Amino acid sequence: MRTLVLDMGYQPINAVSHRKALRYVIKGKVDVLETYDQAVHPEWEMPAVVRLTHWIKPHKHRVRFSRQNVLARDRWRCQYCGDRFLTHQLTFDHVVPRSRGGQTVWENIVMACQVCNSHKGNRTPAEAGMRLLKKPKRPTWLPNFNLTLQQLREIPDQWREYWTVELLP
Repeated sequence: MRTLVLDMGYQPINAVSHRKALRYVIKGKVDVLETYDQAVHPEWEMPAVVRLTHWIKPHKHRVRFSRQNVLARDRWRCQYCGDRFLTHQLTFDHVVPRSRGGQTVWENIVMACQVCNSHKGNRTPAEAGMRLLKKPKRPTWLPNFNLTLQQLREIPDQWREYWTVELLP
């Protein structure tokens, strides 16, 4: 079970484990707004939704290159056909193939479905007769949390007042 973390303006910013949420509660970093029915300890109810008691500065650090962040940048869409997929259905595609000196960096990696990735093969998009939806670049920030929620099949009832999201089919 996860705990929804809101900023001081009641906007969702993260989902953390209940243990991490309890540490925030004990340290006085959050106010508990909603709890789950089960308790983690006789004195502690499991927090479902918490709100930070202080403002944080968003986008303080450069966005780290990772599979999850590339998925978020590309919004879980194949950058060739444009269809949305679940995480496990998308693969990294090197725009300039590695065999031709292409590197695994923000500017050379896009997410592709297995069909498009196979069709492109060891060629550039132009050679394969394919077009990219957008040129890959390093993002300055990512709405990671918003997109991560879209992967969930079920949102806990306790979160619904604070967050609505369009779920994938």
